[in-house]
Amino acid sequence: MTHLKLQYVHAFHDRHGARRHYFRRAGFKTVPLPGLPGSAAFMEAYQAALAGAAAPVLIGAERTKPGTIAAAVAIYFESVPFANLGGSTRQVRRRILERLREEHGDKPIRALEHRHIEHMLVAKIETPHAAKHFLNALRAVIAVAIKARMRTDDPTVGIQNLKATESDGHKTWNEDHIARFEAAHKIGSRARLAFGLLLFTGQRRSDIVRMGRQHVRNGFLYVRQKKTNEPLEIPMIPQLAEIIAATPSDHLTFLTTQAGRPFTAAGFGNWFRDRCNEAGVPADLSAHGLRKAMCVRLAEAGCTVHQIAAISGHKNLKEVALYTKAVDQKRLAAQAMEKMTGTNQDASSGKPSSKVSQFDAQVIERKGK
Repeated sequence: MTHLKLQYVHAFHDRHGARRHYFRRAGFKTVPLPGLPGSAAFMEAYQAALAGAAAPVLIGAERTKPGTIAAAVAIYFESVPFANLGGSTRQVRRRILERLREEHGDKPIRALEHRHIEHMLVAKIETPHAAKHFLNALRAVIAVAIKARMRTDDPTVGIQNLKATESDGHKTWNEDHIARFEAAHKIGSRARLAFGLLLFTGQRRSDIVRMGRQHVRNGFLYVRQKKTNEPLEIPMIPQLAEIIAATPSDHLTFLTTQAGRPFTAAGFGNWFRDRCNEAGVPADLSAHGLRKAMCVRLAEAGCTVHQIAAISGHKNLKEVALYTKAVDQKRLAAQAMEKMTGTNQDASSGKPSSKVSQFDAQVIERKGK
């Protein structure tokens, strides 16, 4: 099947007109590949060559044999789908697959069954969020293995993720937490600037550490998300503009370390946690919880799922719908109670308004008599 495109495979016609294929990668030995791309002999030789070429970056890859899970992982790491992932996603996926390769790499990938994967999820994966990442990573490897003729079916089909009790483990800041942080860190401080960028843009920490004044144009903050590579134009609301204007900065990024260097995402997370501790914010709240708080505020303002996603950059609208669903439930419950009691419930506070129902007025009148 000559249309099959494989990385590091080079083809040419010899002096007799026969088409030849070689595995060629800079710094590694050139390997001739027998037969045609897609044939059993060709794919076995290709897997062996690729596993050998990947040895410097895979732990124990010198033991990799053709047709094994380790060989499939090696092919995936060299694939276009893996290269197209965002940087942080690649890191997470590499950690997951390196562990899989270490524990099961010597097993033939053709022998991997539905029941084996379910056992891994139940016995090895601790949280639904981690299970979702594991399944996504394994499905990507299986897809590459099928394309490379290492197996013909996908054993992950039909496997359900572990039931989640929370969307992704990051708790949402409520208004009390927000007020507590604002009281502890006044406008003009680095902590308040970091807080404002997180809350009023709804972006991840990996994005706000790269923001600078050069990204503000005509009242909009221009962002290209690191995780998704999604370009966004977010309106600069007055609260954030006030915080930025009051915080001195002579660097390309709004936020810098004490030494004047840009933060890494992990370094910023640790630094921001210390600022939360100073404000008395609970230890189970993180920078990501402010991104979720922004989504909640947008939902409570009546924004649609697509409007919220236009700011947050979410590609999975089901996740955004969780915020609007919770707000809609609260609003509908308040309206239901209002119809039953005649009392105007404040959906934001859950408390009855000062309006007195006709029934209550009659009771008060009878008591007065």
